[in-house]
Amino acid sequence: MNILIVYCHPSERSYTFEIFNHLKTLLSAQNWNIEVSDLYANNFQSNMTAEEYLREGLSQTLLPIPKDVLEEHRKIGNADCIIFLYPVWWSDCPAMMKGWFDRVYAVGYAYGQKPDLPKMKTINYGLVICTAGHPNNFLEEIGIAQSMQHIMLDDRLGQRFKHKEMFILGGTLAIDDVREHHLQQIDGFIKKIVRYCS
Repeated sequence: MNILIVYCHPSERSYTFEIFNHLKTLLSAQNWNIEVSDLYANNFQSNMTAEEYLREGLSQTLLPIPKDVLEEHRKIGNADCIIFLYPVWWSDCPAMMKGWFDRVYAVGYAYGQKPDLPKMKTINYGLVICTAGHPNNFLEEIGIAQSMQHIMLDDRLGQRFKHKEMFILGGTLAIDDVREHHLQQIDGFIKKIVRYCS
């Protein structure tokens, strides 16, 4: 089993980093192959360059794809499951994660396919995990939870994934009240990965 974690948080003192470490421990115990795209640690360039825009916005697919993007394509090509892990900032993922989609989902690769260009493979399982200060019931009441799910699952993951789920680990403003429940949820993800990727 090959797992890719796309992780986005700037601080090792964060709760998201704690979840990241717990998740890696669980996955490693399965003897699965794990690759990580730690966007902040790798100083991933989230802003599209002017030349990239010519390729993406004007579909000039003869222009080269940047090396850092091709490296992400390699990781995706190896993956049976991709896990996206990040905090909720202003009702969405951090800008660096959004930039990952902007650049990695290149034209001709993730959309607008052409016969002479490599196409993104269909991934068996996409798992989106995000931490949020507000509790889930509040995020659902104001519609933010549903909005995030539509954007991530229906648009960004879309038909590129056979199976896809999103879990909001909410209520982190009262972390002691939710930590145990969150860890139990994460423990259950192993069975889901086995179910969808075996």
